[in-house]
Parts: sequence; C-alpha cells; structure tokens
Amino acid sequence: MNQENTQAKRRIRIFDTTLRDGEQAPGASIKPEQKIVIARQLARLGVDVIEPGFAISSPGEFQAIQQISRELQGVEIAGFARCVKEDIDAAVAATRDAAKRRLHLFISSSQIHLDFQLRKTQDEVIRVLRDMVAYGKQFVDEIEFSPMDASRSSEEFLYRVIESAIDEGATVINVPDTMGYALPEEFGPMFTRIRQNVRGGDKVAYSTHCHNDLGLAVANSLAAIRHGVTQVEVCVNGIGERAGNCSLEELVMAIHTRGDSLGVETGIQPEHIYETSRLVSRTMHFPIAFNKPIVGRNAFQHESGIHQDGLLKNRNTYEIMDPEAMGIPRSMIILGKHSGRHAIKHRIAEYGFRLEDGEMEELYTRFKAKADEQKIITDDVLLQLVGESTDTVTEPYSLVDLQVLAGSQRTRIASVTVRREDGSEGTFAASGEGPLEAVIHCIRQAVPVDAEFEDLELHSLSTGEGAFGEAVVTVQHQGERYQGTAVHRDIILAAARAYVSACNGVLLTARRIGKAAAAGE
Repeated sequence: MNQENTQAKRRIRIFDTTLRDGEQAPGASIKPEQKIVIARQLARLGVDVIEPGFAISSPGEFQAIQQISRELQGVEIAGFARCVKEDIDAAVAATRDAAKRRLHLFISSSQIHLDFQLRKTQDEVIRVLRDMVAYGKQFVDEIEFSPMDASRSSEEFLYRVIESAIDEGATVINVPDTMGYALPEEFGPMFTRIRQNVRGGDKVAYSTHCHNDLGLAVANSLAAIRHGVTQVEVCVNGIGERAGNCSLEELVMAIHTRGDSLGVETGIQPEHIYETSRLVSRTMHFPIAFNKPIVGRNAFQHESGIHQDGLLKNRNTYEIMDPEAMGIPRSMIILGKHSGRHAIKHRIAEYGFRLEDGEMEELYTRFKAKADEQKIITDDVLLQLVGESTDTVTEPYSLVDLQVLAGSQRTRIASVTVRREDGSEGTFAASGEGPLEAVIHCIRQAVPVDAEFEDLELHSLSTGEGAFGEAVVTVQHQGERYQGTAVHRDIILAAARAYVSACNGVLLTARRIGKAAAAGE
C-alpha cells in the first residue's frame, strides 16, 4: 500500500466569501433576503466559515449579516472590516448573535498601495493595524488578519506587518494574492518563509485568498496548502473582483480527486455543489461559462465519437470525476457531427427505441446531414429523425404552431397548436406578463405532465440579426430533472419546443420504466 494513503489527511477549512468578495463583482449585487437563501445553501454544502458581507456598507447589508448570524448557528461567521474603528463596531454588532464568529481585519501592505491608496508610511500602517487589532480583540477571541496585496509586498515589511498583528492577538493570518499576480512556485514557499522569519509565526493558523487574474487562483491556493495553509478563501463559481476568486468547486474537487497526493481533505458535501452553483448563478445573474471546470455545461459532455464510445464502455476512460456525485444531471453524450453510431443508438435507447440495422443506417445518414446544418442535434430533432427513418410517431406531443401577441402597453397573449401521437390536434390560448410565460401557460393546458418549469437558458449560436438561438429548458418531476433543448431563429419558439421536449422526456421515461417493470427487468 502507498505510504501516503496510510497517513491521516490534514483538514482544509473552506472559508466562503461569495456573499462578500463575490458580490463585489460588477453587476453581482443581490438583495439582503437573497443573501440569506444563499447562506443557508452554503451551510448545507458544508463550508466551515461564511463571510456574509461588509456590515458598514449599508443598513440592508448589516441586517442580512445579523439574520445569517442568528440563524446559522452551526457555521462560523466572519465579520469583515477595514482597520477602522467604525467598521469594526459594525462588524462586531452584526455578528453578535453568531454561535461561532471571528473578526476579519485587513490593511494594505504593498508599497504601491501605501503610496497611492493609503498615503501612509510603513510605520503609520504598523501603528494603525496594532491599534485596530487590539481594539477588535476586546470583542472577539478569533481575529483573522489580512495584509492586502501581500504577494506584491516587500517580504521584510510583510514580516513586520504579520508579526505586529500576531503581537496584538491575531489568531489567523490570511496571506492574499489580491491582484492574482503570484506564480505557484513563488507563492507557496512564501508561507514557509513567513513561519520561519516571523516571531510567533508558528503559533497561528494560516489562510490564503487568491484572485484569478492570471488564471492561477486554484493553483496558487494548492501551492499554499502544500506549504502548510489550513484554510482557503473561495467563492462559488469563482466570482469576485475582476477575474474573480479561487473557485470553491474547482478547489474542493481538486482536493477530492487528488487528496491522496495532496494529503488533505475538506468537509464539503460534493452532492450539493451543482445545486449551489446554479443558485448563485441564477441569483446574481452571472452565467457560467460552457467550459467552466466542474459546473460548466461542457465539463462532463462529449461529442467526439471516440470519446463517446469509450465512455459507454467505461466512464473512467474519459472522466476523472463522477458528475452525479456532485448532483450534476447525467448527460455526458452530446450529439453532433463528430458523434458515431454507438452514441446515437445509446441515446434513442434511453427513449425506448430500438432500430433494425437498415433503419439505423437510414437514421445515421439523416443524422449526419442534419448535424452539418445544425451543429448540435437536440433530442427533439433526434426523435423527429427517428420518426422519419422508421415512419412512426416518436414523440407523445409535438408543437405544430405558435402565435404570440406582445407589446409595451398590453398583456401578452399566445396560442399554440399541439399534435398528439394519435394524430389529433388541439389549440390552446393563454396570457402572461411576458410572451414566454403566455406560451408556457398554453403548453401546460395541452400537455398533461405535472412538471415544474425550473430553469431556462438561452444562448446565441451565431452573430447578427439572423442568429440562431438555443434554448435549454429544465423541468422537475417527482424529484428528477429532465432537460429539453431546441434551436431556432425565433427564441420564443425555441424555448417552447424545448419545454415540450422536456415534458416528452418525462412521459417517455415513465413509459420505459413501466415496460421494464411489466417485463420483470
């Protein structure tokens, strides 16, 4: 047995600052009541510390921090403050009811910040931080201190700053790469030198807070861990100032996947990662990049025929993590022009269809022609192609026609015509505050599926006024999620088709399960 696997792993505490630093990303501001919802989810996720905001910034912010502190008694709450007495008073008051709390103080340590931002000498900075750490220590036992822009600071002065904070009672030293400037081979060893050169440096815990300006936030955080750091400050989806912060899900899954090599572990519950990511993205109106590691749309999806064939034989051929363990719906196969017969056969089997060899070749020919035209073959298009190849009806319901009346001073009105699999048609009308809402109300009358409309994603697949729009609709039925996708120049029509496709998925899955149960499988 590998010796490193027999040793106890060091626990890395996850300090989440989504609601403070993450919210500082331009356009990410959220309402106080939304902060509370996200904080509850962070607690379910298993973070060790939540930094819920900057109490001095507004009355609403103060009240949100206060409610989070009162409600979430099982997680430590960090009150964030500059080395300013009024900031400290606000942070202390807002977190007073927390079962576990700390005060997080910061002041700049780089010369460029001292010269142009603080306009103070090094001695003046030392005096301020000593006074404010001592002042904060009157109210709380746990003081976290951060020398801002540490990675661009003179190490000699950095040692003085950290030593002064420890002298006055700081218990956690957070060394941030505020500008995302450091390289891993520089950043990690800095923690070792701090412990060696700072009086009392071996008596405190160490943390790090890395920004992603050079795309190195996770790498720098892992380098810090290798040099003794026991806490990492992160944001869900990597949001935050400029290019963002160290991504919670990327750091956690790097540790989870390579924990034996790193010799560390966290207390995060991976099954809540995807749900947390989606909640933050929706609440802050921050879309997630398709190629974002862990939670991005393409992170566990494959179009290459070679990859798809390998995955169908053994998932580990092309995946190093299990997406379902993180709550990510299993949809690893994306059908496009690079897909092979095995992937197509697998997908239609999921809907309960099995084709003879001749029918399969007919479908494959139609599929390739359509893929050249449309790039991605969505499930509704695939089922249409199956129907054309076998001369059968493959979808329980299909959208025949859609009409929408919209305007700035009138209620949006829609009508849809839906064809049932027996060939009969029905037309339904409804209104809504928006055109899509009106259309969805129509479809709900036409398609008898008790499914909650959970999410809609709209993406432009090209540029210009003739661009195609891709709609991805997620519905929830009996605790399971179903997705439908459609592409069209009319985005309302694309969304309507995607919704019908998702509902068809619910019905076809129920039928497949029913057939399997009847057959005793």
